[in-house]
Amino acid sequence: MPHTLPLTTAQPNCGDSASAISPGEKLVMETPRELIESFAAVRLPSKADSRLQWLMDRNSAGQLQGVEFEELEALVELSENLSLLRAKALHALGRQPT
Repeated sequence: MPHTLPLTTAQPNCGDSASAISPGEKLVMETPRELIESFAAVRLPSKADSRLQWLMDRNSAGQLQGVEFEELEALVELSENLSLLRAKALHALGRQPT
């Protein structure tokens, strides 16, 4: 039996205005458990995580240079997006983050 993972979308359904999905409306799709488990296991790769930590340490010490700050912002955004994806998958599985 497939598990469902609620997804929110604002994209209309192929131009059919009668069945278009409104912004913020929830769309529920049947999703294989293995896919949800894969999302729940997503983490920032270890090299990227180490680089993020190094950049955050330099930022705290006031030692970041222009390009490093842009890299820090990009890695923080990526890390946050992966964390949200993982949290949604864990929620769909009825589990808590570890």
